[in-house]
Amino acid sequence: MISETADKTVPAAVLAKYEVVIGLEVHCQLLTATKIFAADSNQFGSEPNTNVGVITLGHPGTLPKLNRRAIELAVRMGLACRSAITQYTVFARKNYFYPDLPKGYQLSQDKTPICVGGEVPVKFKDVNGQVVERSVQLHHIHLEEDAGKSIHDSDWNTLLDYNRAGTPLIEMVTDPVIQSAEEAAAYLTEVRRLVRYLDICDGNMEEGSLRCDVNISVRLWGAKEFGTKVEIKNMNSIRNVQRAIESEVRRQVELVEKGGTIVQETRMFDANTGLTHGMRMKETMNDYRYFPDPDLSPVVISDDWLAGIRAQMPALPKERYETLLNQYGLPEYDAALLADVRELADYFEAVCQRTKNYKAVSNWIMGPVKAQLTEKTLRDGQFPVSVDKLAELINLVDSGKVSFSSASQRIFPVLIEQPETSPEQVAQEQNLIQNSNTDALQTLVEEVLAAWPDKVKEYKKGKKGLLGLFVGEVMKKSKGSADPKLTNELLQKALSSPS
Repeated sequence: MISETADKTVPAAVLAKYEVVIGLEVHCQLLTATKIFAADSNQFGSEPNTNVGVITLGHPGTLPKLNRRAIELAVRMGLACRSAITQYTVFARKNYFYPDLPKGYQLSQDKTPICVGGEVPVKFKDVNGQVVERSVQLHHIHLEEDAGKSIHDSDWNTLLDYNRAGTPLIEMVTDPVIQSAEEAAAYLTEVRRLVRYLDICDGNMEEGSLRCDVNISVRLWGAKEFGTKVEIKNMNSIRNVQRAIESEVRRQVELVEKGGTIVQETRMFDANTGLTHGMRMKETMNDYRYFPDPDLSPVVISDDWLAGIRAQMPALPKERYETLLNQYGLPEYDAALLADVRELADYFEAVCQRTKNYKAVSNWIMGPVKAQLTEKTLRDGQFPVSVDKLAELINLVDSGKVSFSSASQRIFPVLIEQPETSPEQVAQEQNLIQNSNTDALQTLVEEVLAAWPDKVKEYKKGKKGLLGLFVGEVMKKSKGSADPKLTNELLQKALSSPS
């Protein structure tokens, strides 16, 4: 009997004989205030079964009403992916009986998905370390409602929470064009970045607001027919998607090599063992008995409505990158890092409205600011240092009033704890205002050089690294208030003197 789990030691030469064919189905919960067909709250983290009403629970005589905002968010994703927008669409009932589906059917778009075609550009390193850039083609994006959540608290007991039932989802279905675990991970990463940029989903895989199903098959290179596909359901991290694909590919190749038959089924991935295991036989389209929902009117997206959604589209990551590169003159590394997160790019541009030292702004955000950020701090508007305060601090450094080290190590931490405090006020209270008085600094320079005659001789004989010692001594005497740049200039001038 052939085991259903793969041997992790399948030789690389054997794996190389097979082409891997992958298609992804990514479910993104939309950031609407209420559910897609009911007025129940769409909020994560509530007590179980508190965001439910008669429509969500499918009580007799209740009628759904479509959430207009869900349509707009779905269209926004389609526009970002350059999909064709379906302006006449119908919701259908997808019938299946499962405990977390209170109505006994799910409302979804079967024949008329709201977005058709499109692509998502990806960039990744293949197994050989080579950078690959290509676009993953989308088959479609459709709208549907989420099911509830089953909580298995023991081998014999399952609890049901219907808070999630009725939450609006978009499901992004790719063509079977992905060829590796690395490419799948890059695609997921880009989708998560896009939904966050568009502010349509928070992209939190651990909380389940972004989930991924993977369809995998293998075939010998050159074969024209696809192999039998296997679906792996509901993975909660990009890394686990990679691991699941790698494990399932090994299992399928081993099975084929031993003369076995791959069964079309739904499998689960065990993150602890790193293996997939069978869950149920895969349903077919006929099993779902799709038919148009009789309680919902067709959705008609007018040209004016579509134009309004298009007008509200934010700049996408690639556009932001080009702006940061060309308008603000940032290096490629800085532009790529800032453009990766919409909130960082927004914060950067807002600070740049108040100071013209764009590179300094970038350095601060990539350094001290980013070190203080959690994943959602900027997104939720909770970062304490306002753009005005950061700009003021950068201007203090640029004007020579405080050193960068004082600003980053002593003033910035105070601003984190006391956001209303003025950076200059902190500098004055801590005696950090730099002394730029040439006469006063000249006196300190002369005192330091007089106290270290042997070191002065060594410096003049070529030991130029001693300049740092002299600067440090001047800083000590000034209690940190000496302007480092001016101190350097005065020391070099004094040390170059023949006397």
